[in-house]
Amino acid sequence: MFSDREVAGKIQCILSDVDGVLSDGKLYYDSTGAETKTFHVRDGYGIKAWMNAGLHFGIITARHSDALSRRAKELGIQHVVQNSSDKWATATEMMSAMGVTPEQVCYIGDDVPDITVMHRVALAAAPDDASIDAREAAHWITRLPGGTGAVRELIERLMRAADRWPSVSKEPPC
Repeated sequence: MFSDREVAGKIQCILSDVDGVLSDGKLYYDSTGAETKTFHVRDGYGIKAWMNAGLHFGIITARHSDALSRRAKELGIQHVVQNSSDKWATATEMMSAMGVTPEQVCYIGDDVPDITVMHRVALAAAPDDASIDAREAAHWITRLPGGTGAVRELIERLMRAADRWPSVSKEPPC
């Protein structure tokens, strides 16, 4: 078994599923039939901290959501593929575009469609409430369920282990 520090030092890219990971996995429709999603602000902070450290972040999802497009744009995530019917093929293309290998990648997913990618990257993660199969495929399981800061928890664990987490001022607020 490898320590967090040994694992974290190799990871240069996180690829993430959406429903059940960045969102709570529930499908919400407004009165016009448009799908809406909720995203946790702490995940957003973690993703920004990760990318600000010069690391790569990408999103792969089998569904399409305008809400996801908007959230990804707000966070500056450039690598987003929606309607992916083959997550491993999509991940391979994304890794090539980012200049990383599977040995440098962490993938976080919550269900059966994610498992192929989880088996082929260096670090597989799953939220606490992921399907049994995804949890069994994961090296790390977050304490938090999907949509409630699980991605932030993963990012913070990786960045702290690699001494990359942004330092917090010890000065008391004015």
